Amino acid sequence: MKLGCTARSDAAQTLTSDPARRWWWLGGSVLLVGALAASWFALPIRTVSVSGQQHLSAQQVLDLAGLKPGFGWLYYGGWRARGLLREPWVYSATVTRRFPDTVTVQVTERRPVARTQQGAEGVVGLAADGTVLAVQPGQSDELLNLPYIQGWGPPRLDESLEVLRALGGYNVESVTYTPTGLRAKLPAGSVWSGDLKFLLKYAGSIGMYPKQNISIYPWGVSVQE
Repeated sequence: MKLGCTARSDAAQTLTSDPARRWWWLGGSVLLVGALAASWFALPIRTVSVSGQQHLSAQQVLDLAGLKPGFGWLYYGGWRARGLLREPWVYSATVTRRFPDTVTVQVTERRPVARTQQGAEGVVGLAADGTVLAVQPGQSDELLNLPYIQGWGPPRLDESLEVLRALGGYNVESVTYTPTGLRAKLPAGSVWSGDLKFLLKYAGSIGMYPKQNISIYPWGVSVQE
């Protein structure tokens, strides 16, 4: 303990006993701060372009990316743009700086493949990976033609989306889940199974009975008019 205290005391004494060195460090710090400030004002972001967005507005993308007029071009980076990845609609984003004052943002959005009801939010979209996509004002009409997922009991949204993927060529209108199974309603007829894996296994049989009500069991397929 004494050695440590002595070492710190000697170091402090060395620094304070050399005025020239102290002023050199102070001057260097002032110059560094001045250079950083000068680069901020000398190289502000003046040109910004946004592309790829469909549901989000260009201004929403700019806000999520932290792009504000006059922000220092040299200091803009991923740390500033990470708000984009917290937005459910954004699947990926590429932010590029171009000397001396340009930033471009290329956005790839998630696409809703189904719709469902979610509490106070009302009808929301669902991406293929299960991400909930809140509907933007004035955009609810585009969800009307998507398959509707509903049900009761423990949520089975992921399984319902698997059903939609498996029956993608049959124009599924809705998927209803219960604790005992999943039912997909087609334009004419339906498909039910108590177990997702058997529904996926026998999904190819549906094309043979396009207008019937099909029940899929572990031991086979039952067809009714």
